[in-house]
Amino acid sequence: MQALTINGIEQEVDLADDTPLLWVLRDELDMTGTKFGCGVGLCGACSVHVDGEVVRSCQLSVGDAVGSEITTIEGLAGTSDQHRLQIAWIEKQVPQCGYCQSGMLMAAAALLAEHPKPTDEQIDSAMTNICRCGTYPRVRAAIHRAAEMG
Repeated sequence: MQALTINGIEQEVDLADDTPLLWVLRDELDMTGTKFGCGVGLCGACSVHVDGEVVRSCQLSVGDAVGSEITTIEGLAGTSDQHRLQIAWIEKQVPQCGYCQSGMLMAAAALLAEHPKPTDEQIDSAMTNICRCGTYPRVRAAIHRAAEMG
């Protein structure tokens, strides 16, 4: 039995230690906001925070996640209705198909935690998620808008 802290709530799962965290979140805990994209850690659709750092959950085993604080898109806003990034995402009309957006939001939140007023270069460097719809200019605009909201 593995004990995980996800969005501030202790969860217990009984799986092989090498099971990817992504499958634990989606299949065992029904937290489907975190998406499966490529399965090899390149696209970023499965991004979550582990101890405040953005991590590709398809590449992290449940065994390696034990003892860490995990935040998914479902917990990004904390006790608020929406995180400032979610508000900015809507204002700037970022999503098209929306599939990559939860991972994008998690990467952007980690960026703002490290750089509260990021430059375009810092955004470009941190946002390695793939968006097949090509919403990158709107992602950048939304991150700048969220930074303004402080």
